[in-house]
Amino acid sequence: MGILDNLKKVFTGEVKTEPAPQSATAPKDPSTFYIDTIESERVMKDRYFRGDAYSPIEDRMNFEGLNYYPPNLDYRYTLPLNPVETAEEIIFQTSTGDEQVYYKAGTIDFEVEGQPARLAVYKSPHHDELFLPFRDATSGSETYGAGRYLEPQKLGSGELLVDFNLAYNPYCAYSDSYSCPIPPFENHLKVAIRAGEKAYKK
Repeated sequence: MGILDNLKKVFTGEVKTEPAPQSATAPKDPSTFYIDTIESERVMKDRYFRGDAYSPIEDRMNFEGLNYYPPNLDYRYTLPLNPVETAEEIIFQTSTGDEQVYYKAGTIDFEVEGQPARLAVYKSPHHDELFLPFRDATSGSETYGAGRYLEPQKLGSGELLVDFNLAYNPYCAYSDSYSCPIPPFENHLKVAIRAGEKAYKK
């Protein structure tokens, strides 16, 4: 079970906490559990990048860990997907000059510090997961210049869980040997998304 599944259960009430004995410490509130889960997953990712043979990090011996913004619940949204009438084929350019085909599933509308924002959500022809690549006002300074990725999760209500605390860099941020889709122009935001992974310092 992945981090999104764990966090979804916490905030939808599917995770039940047994009443604690009077002498025991009271259970953590959901926001504290959420932050702890995010930070734990980040530690596990560092461990994988440092020790696994399939890590995208070329110099694993000197790898000191990835850089992140602190977890912030303000960047976690439950949003309706505004679907397109017909799945539109979109050709993504990649970091190596190749092309990849995706289908536009719809758009989401939200606010960042009072400013309106809209992003398109896509789907690969090869699997059912939703794909949300984006650039924002931090790209190229605080975060990876080409943009970051996110996989929104479908909720039973027909809405999407869009958590920018889980935004991550594509593998081409760590090594030029990878070919990564570049966020299309419609997903270039003027607002700053200060959540998720920051730029990697080699």
